[in-house]
Amino acid sequence: MDLFEKTGSKILDSLEGVGGTIVTLFRGLYWFKQTIKYRALIFEQMLFCGVESIPVVIVIALFTGMVVALQTGQALARFELEGTIGNVVAASICREMGPVFTAIIVAGRVGSAMAAQLGTMKVSEEIDALEVMSIDPTRYLVMPRVWALLIMLPVLTIFADLIGIIGGGVIARLQIGVSYYTYFDGVMSNLEIKDIYTGMVKAVVFGFSISAVACYQGLHARAGAQGVGRATTRSLVFAFLSILIFDYFISAIFY
Repeated sequence: MDLFEKTGSKILDSLEGVGGTIVTLFRGLYWFKQTIKYRALIFEQMLFCGVESIPVVIVIALFTGMVVALQTGQALARFELEGTIGNVVAASICREMGPVFTAIIVAGRVGSAMAAQLGTMKVSEEIDALEVMSIDPTRYLVMPRVWALLIMLPVLTIFADLIGIIGGGVIARLQIGVSYYTYFDGVMSNLEIKDIYTGMVKAVVFGFSISAVACYQGLHARAGAQGVGRATTRSLVFAFLSILIFDYFISAIFY
């Protein structure tokens, strides 16, 4: 019976976490009507989520495009189809690798920081102090973070797509021997609008999931430094899982 009780308890805790995350997300979206009042907090979070993430996004996107171009170029060269490398790189980056890798970077850098910040505020009773002052923690803490990620993750994804395609072009020219004209002509003539907006839809959904998971885990951290660390770890794990799960289902829907 102990095994069944522990299994049932874990399942109930997981369902409670999923439900709580969804509620946290919708409560954050609900307070969008207060964006003018809290615009300074939103801009602060946008700076942290977006602008400060640009350097690592550049590095990851550049080498992602280079690796894709190198691997696909060598494979296509066996069939004398290296001229189509631009098609493959652009589609791979815009559909899949751009939004997914950017979301993973943001989840690791921003989501964990959000969970740690809110968790620290929770265990130090700062959130309780906000409630005593009749300030809704969701409106003051969650809403700016949700909307900042919702705005900045698609922007970072577009940026990553461009950098990845450029990186692929450099490798196509230097190591595969495909001219820049041939490469970028393949990109422009074969990249479909559907590939771009699929990546944007993924970025928006990933932004929702990362912010909701991070905020929920932070707000429900238990007392002590150990509780904050556990909340941060859970935020990372659940954010990564949600990214992969949503990535599959969105790809299945569009393709």
